[in-house]
Amino acid sequence: MSTGYQSVVVRTSSQAGSAHYVTQERVCFPESFQFGVATASYQIEGAWNVSGKGESIWDSYTHMYPERIFDHKTGDVAADSYHLFKEDVKLMVKLGVQYYRFSISWPRILPNGLSNEINKDGIRYYNELMDELIQNNIQPMVTMYHWDLPKSLQELGGWTNPIIADYFVDYARVLFNNFGNKVSAWLTFNEPLSFCQGGYGGLDAPGDQASGFEDYLCGHNVLRAHGMVYRMYQEEFEAKLLTSVGITLDFSWLEPAMESLEDKIAAETARQFFFGWFAHPIFSSIGDYPQIMRKRIDSISKKQGFHRSRLPYFTTEEIEMIRGSADFLGLNHYTTYLVAKSKKKISSEPSFAADMGGIISQKSSWPKSNSTWLKVVPWGFRLSLNWVKRAYNNPLVVITENGVSLEKGLLDKRRIEYIDGYLKALHTAITKDHCNVYGYTYWSLIDNFEWTRGYSERFGLYQVDFDSPNKTRKPRISSEYYARVARTKCLPIWDF
Repeated sequence: MSTGYQSVVVRTSSQAGSAHYVTQERVCFPESFQFGVATASYQIEGAWNVSGKGESIWDSYTHMYPERIFDHKTGDVAADSYHLFKEDVKLMVKLGVQYYRFSISWPRILPNGLSNEINKDGIRYYNELMDELIQNNIQPMVTMYHWDLPKSLQELGGWTNPIIADYFVDYARVLFNNFGNKVSAWLTFNEPLSFCQGGYGGLDAPGDQASGFEDYLCGHNVLRAHGMVYRMYQEEFEAKLLTSVGITLDFSWLEPAMESLEDKIAAETARQFFFGWFAHPIFSSIGDYPQIMRKRIDSISKKQGFHRSRLPYFTTEEIEMIRGSADFLGLNHYTTYLVAKSKKKISSEPSFAADMGGIISQKSSWPKSNSTWLKVVPWGFRLSLNWVKRAYNNPLVVITENGVSLEKGLLDKRRIEYIDGYLKALHTAITKDHCNVYGYTYWSLIDNFEWTRGYSERFGLYQVDFDSPNKTRKPRISSEYYARVARTKCLPIWDF
């Protein structure tokens, strides 16, 4: 394998005005490596109630609880990509990316969540988007579910109701039938940790705040639904579609707070709870939940007086169905945390944090972003990838999200530094550690509605003026940087 480094000569100027030359090592990815950008339906599309679209849980949540959104705003219009998708594709053409990761809105396709009523306008919209991408040599990478559950299904219990797995299979079948020959890769779910732990266990939609209970029910049914869709795909579509099916999981690196044995154990336990919860049943050689997760939740449930574990059990058939149910792993990574062993006694109130048993923090000295949770720690990216390699026999991986939020403005030097630092860590993981990664996706193409943070956090390579009638997009300097990366497969020697 090539080292991926090229020696280049860079011209710089001294303070006296004379020029001198230095030799630097230029970082280059393999020619087959792919670069893309990502968005999600609710965050950019708008058009929340037009042309037959049903209501999603994020539509109803932002309307009912504006005080839970940082700026009290909604995704009703967002970046209006429902009407402006051709403009978005033009931005991708300028970037020179090889693929576009976007999500399909379940209620835009099936207004009531069920396959007995298919919205023709939803089919038209996504077909036109995919056709526009393909005409411009950009491959569609499609997420089936990026958090916008049909409201009608949430009224049945949403992801806590086992029947939803069957409804998700019906929805997936509609997608395969209508778009299967246009999609290069499918992702069943985006970050089930986030929407189960944050939505059913916290204050994201639907905001059930039942940590340690509903979040586990959600995760259980998501894993069942994922496995069922993958096996349905194998039986009904694999022979006739040139595509692949995976899942996107988020993995912040979790580093021991101290070098003590107890903090090392706490950090590894946290990795199993945060990542292994969903990765182990699919990507491990034995399947099922991580042993430490099963052991801790079973034991704590018993101490709390429950007659059965709060973490449901899979049947033997379900374990086998879910194990190996992915052609690749989509990995989202943004930041790193520290983990210390918790000294708190177990209370009678169930919670994910108590089950996990670690205290999560970040160093105040780590560079900040415009998101309180996102500190800039590139070395954690390499460690995450190596952990995945060791834990799951080096699976095929595509980075489906990585990015940073900053304040408004076009001169986003710190975003370039973030991308550059994380891509260097990724490159090292590939070329030196032999992690099996084939692509990198920057989040996000454009500024968007960032869930409970509203429009206060800007991740886009292109700035969006949400107050303008046509949601004007303007390029940040990071878009020029990323275009050079996507087109040349090399990191430019950037001169600010």
